[in-house]
Amino acid sequence: MTTRRTVLKTISALSTTTLAGFACGDKQSTDTATVSEDTNNTDTAIDTQTPVDTGSTTEEGWVVGGTDLITVSYPDNSIFDTAEECVVSLTGSTTKGPCYFQDSTGEDISEGFMGLPMMLCLKLIDSNCQPLSDHTVEVWHCDANGVYSGDTTESADANNFSLGFCTGGDEPASRSSWYRGQLVTDADGRVNFKSCFPGWYPGRTVHIHFAVSDANGSSRVISQFCFTDALADEVYINHPLYSHRGQQDTPLLRDGVFPADTAPFLMHTAQNSDGTLLAYHTIQVT
Repeated sequence: MTTRRTVLKTISALSTTTLAGFACGDKQSTDTATVSEDTNNTDTAIDTQTPVDTGSTTEEGWVVGGTDLITVSYPDNSIFDTAEECVVSLTGSTTKGPCYFQDSTGEDISEGFMGLPMMLCLKLIDSNCQPLSDHTVEVWHCDANGVYSGDTTESADANNFSLGFCTGGDEPASRSSWYRGQLVTDADGRVNFKSCFPGWYPGRTVHIHFAVSDANGSSRVISQFCFTDALADEVYINHPLYSHRGQQDTPLLRDGVFPADTAPFLMHTAQNSDGTLLAYHTIQVT
């Protein structure tokens, strides 16, 4: 029986299938990915029974593929406008979790893996709602199958990383560093990442970790973002690169990390004209 940590393998481990479509750009040698459904386990391996066309869209209009399908430009700062006065809540802290390690990957953190391509746009402001430049924003999340990457060989900080828990012994994941990265905020306090919508794993709602540090390396906040159950269900039920696992087992209000008032942590989302996901949020620190 497969485990949830053994689902998404690297292309080299799938040389007998047509799954080269789980990569994008130069790593892509075919435009067809394949998935299979195991009715005895929500964590299914991948085979050649059900083709998935990269570049196709779901009935809701979500595109299937990698970040090379993000063809629209990043939105301007108006997406972060709330009102003339400063009404953004101070970003609350949550646990860093055991799956953090520092990684210097920049804008595109997908490293060729596929799912629902996502723009992740963040704006950092101070207590007076003024943009904060020259701050490092780190993000990390699991892949479409709930697996974290685990290659810490080039990390400057991996002291508390739990390889066994986060990768579940999955060797390809242990040799990878996908869905991790960091960027420095510009004069507008902005950073823009390219990624894919995260998957889920037992006991947690879908989430993205983030951390902010200043130019001196001092931590300003460590927290997580969440998504609505409606969006999660739409992706996990209908998107072919997620649907083989089905709905997440922990909806947002049952998650043990986020407080009862999830609003300050909830990602704002929209569907881009190219079928990719726009996820954005303001981070306010003291």
